Amino acid sequence: MKSFKILLVAVLAVTSWHAVAQACNPREDAVCAYIISPENGATVSSPVTVRFGLKGMGVAPAGVERGNTGHHHLLIDTELPPLTKPVPTDGHHRHFGGGQTEATIELNPGKHTLQLLLGDHFHVPHTPPVVSEKVTITVN
Repeated sequence: MKSFKILLVAVLAVTSWHAVAQACNPREDAVCAYIISPENGATVSSPVTVRFGLKGMGVAPAGVERGNTGHHHLLIDTELPPLTKPVPTDGHHRHFGGGQTEATIELNPGKHTLQLLLGDHFHVPHTPPVVSEKVTITVN
C-alpha cells in the first residue's frame, strides 16, 4: 500500500509538471504566469478560489524593487490593459500587491474569463509581458 501511494504521488507530480510545461513555453529558461485552478472550462460556485502560478520569476510585493520578480494582477472579463502603463484598479483588474499567490473572489452566475498579468513594483507589466492564457469558467 505504501509503495502504491509513493507511485501515485510521483505520477501526479510528473502529470502536474507536464500540464504546466504545456501551458507555458517549454524552454527551461521561459518565464510565464498560469492559473493553477480553476481549470479552463470548469463549473464552480461563488466565491471562487483562484490559485496563481509563476514559472521562471519570483513574487515580490508592490513597491519592492527586486530583479526578476513581480506581483500578480487578476484580469476578470476583460482584455489586457495597455502594457506600458500601470494596471488599472477596478472590478476587472484586481491587484495582489501583497505578493499573494491565490485569491477568493465573488463572481455572479454565468461565464467569466480569468487571466493573470505580472506587474513590477509600480504595477507596470514587464517587457516582454508575463501573462497567462485566459481561463473560461462558468459560475452556477
